[in-house]
This record gives sequence, C-alpha cells and structure tokens, in this order.
Amino acid sequence: MNMLKTIRAHLASVLVLFALTLAGIMPAVHTASAQTNGEVPGQALGLNSDADLWRFIRNGNAGDTQMKDQLAAVMIQSEGDNWRAARNGPVSVYGAAGVLGIIVLLAVFYSWRGRITIDAGPSGKTIERFGTIDRFAHWLMAGSFVILALTGLNLLYGRYTLLPLLGPEAFTAITIAGKYAHNYLAFAFMAGLALSFVLWVRHNIPSKIDLDWLKAGGGIFTKGVHPPARKFNAGQKIIFWVVMLGGLSVSLSGIALLFPFQTAMFAKTFGLLNMIGFDLPTTLTMLQEQQLNQLWHGIVSLVLMTIIVAHIYIGSVGMEGALDAMNSGKVDRNWAKEHHGLWVKEVDAATKAAKAKPAE
Repeated sequence: MNMLKTIRAHLASVLVLFALTLAGIMPAVHTASAQTNGEVPGQALGLNSDADLWRFIRNGNAGDTQMKDQLAAVMIQSEGDNWRAARNGPVSVYGAAGVLGIIVLLAVFYSWRGRITIDAGPSGKTIERFGTIDRFAHWLMAGSFVILALTGLNLLYGRYTLLPLLGPEAFTAITIAGKYAHNYLAFAFMAGLALSFVLWVRHNIPSKIDLDWLKAGGGIFTKGVHPPARKFNAGQKIIFWVVMLGGLSVSLSGIALLFPFQTAMFAKTFGLLNMIGFDLPTTLTMLQEQQLNQLWHGIVSLVLMTIIVAHIYIGSVGMEGALDAMNSGKVDRNWAKEHHGLWVKEVDAATKAAKAKPAE
C-alpha cells in the first residue's frame, strides 16, 4: 500500500512538472511560430514582417543609439558594398592599366623615336627661361606630387605588391609614415599649385597658334619639324590646365577626406548638374559623401599620375635640353629657337628695346 502511494506521489509530481514545463514552452513555441509566419512580436519598430525589417535596415535607415557617433545608429550601409566594389574593381584595375600603360607606351615610343635632340646642335649660349620663383613653385608642386602619388599608390595597391615582399612589420611602418606624409604634404602641393597658377596663367591662354602646333604634332614625331610657339606651347598648355583643374579637384576631395563628415560637396555639385538636365541624387548622407570623395580622389589622382608620367618623360630623358629649364632656369638658345621660337623673338625684342632706351 505504502509503495502504491509512493508511486502515485511520484507520478503526480511528474505530471505537475510536465504541465509547468509545457506552460513555459508554449509561449516560446508561439513566438517562434509568429516569427516564422513573418510577424514581429509587439511590432516594436512598427513593422509587420521580417522582410520589412530587413528592407528597412538594408536601405541604410538609422535606428536609435546612445553613442555620440550617430553613424553607429546605421546597422547596414549598403552603399559601402558599391563603394568597395568600385574601389577594388574598376578604379584599381583601370588606374593600374593607365599608369602602367603609359610607361609601356613611352618605352615603345623611345625605342622608335629615340631622344629628341637639338637639330642645330647646342649653341653654347643660353637664355633665361624661368626665374627662381618659377622654379620654386614648380618643384614645390612637383616634389610633393611625387610623394603624394607614391604614398597614394601604396594605399591602393601596397597590400598586393609590397606586403608580400616586405612582410607585415616593415609594410606597416612604411604605410603609417606614408599616411602622415600624404596628409601633410598635401598642403605643400596646394601651395605650389596656387603659386604656379598665379605665375603662369597669363602664358597659358589658348590661341590660334596652338592649333598649328597641334596639327604638326608639336614636332615630336618628325625630326626637323618645329611649329611656332610662345613661352608655353599647346602641349604645355594642356598639361597646365589639366594639372590646375585636376589639382584643384583632388585638393577639394582631399580636404573633405582630411576633415570627414564636414562637407556636402557632392550633393551641391549634383544639384548644380541637375539644373542642366542631369538626374542625380542630392539627398546624400555624410557617409555617402565620404565614399564618393574617396572614389573621386582616387580617380582624378590616377588620371593625373598617368599624364604627369608623360610630362616627366618629355621633360627629362625624352628631350635634350628640356630639363635645364627647371634646373638652372637657363636653356640653350638653339633649343629655345626650335621649340619656342616666337618667345625667343619676344625676349630679344624686349632686350633690344631696353638697351635702346636712354638712361634717365
């Protein structure tokens, strides 16, 4: 009898525990079932389904956060996928193709044309082409640009090229040093750019003579051909305006990257473009602005690098006597007559007039 009572008591206890367990499980089962059916319990975000919830998040909408950085309220920023795909895809691929392509093209051109020499031979007499302030402006801009280019290329391609060769420690040290150099030498580049513009803009206004120079290919492709040119020929004028406009653009995007989340240049630029028929978005978040700044900065920089490589070639190994213009500031008179004949006549006329003027 006692044994029977004991068994009944145990069974009763088991039944009670089972009932309590079942009572606790049912809400969880109901909740899981509700979520499986696409309903969010309590509709805390005012949404009816998981699909709406994730659509809300994937669209980059911000929730609530107690952090000071309001960007932390955005769980998923889908434009970041597009930015990464563009940076690691077309920008990197076409940028490398452009820089490497111009180097290969110039090597082929040099093997065919050789160094462009002074047809009449050096005269032994010189004429001043650039003064001290001109050369200072040029080397300030050019020297800082070279360092900016190298450090920028490292940021874009270094992990694929230098990291396997140098190892993580050396690569990290070089990259950190390069980052600081890039940030601070940017201001030297801007100063050189502004000074060069003030000094040379009056010499780089396009004229009809430039058309003749372009028709003759600048005399670069044919020996003995020397189209007329003043102090800056058509090719140099093209370089000047590309560097000025491109340098200004890359400087503005660089400032936006140095001081993040402070500017809305792309939204304003898109608004202006929409006034002439474009249909571009003007409601951009600060993070979208930064992503567009970074892409534009990389694209313009790579275009400038490609063009400047050609400029460096023709101003050094590609042409005899050209480098003297920015080294000593004085060039051989025969070189000047062949490449800037009209300018030489202007200088000689001015010198003759100055000598003929009686002293007061």
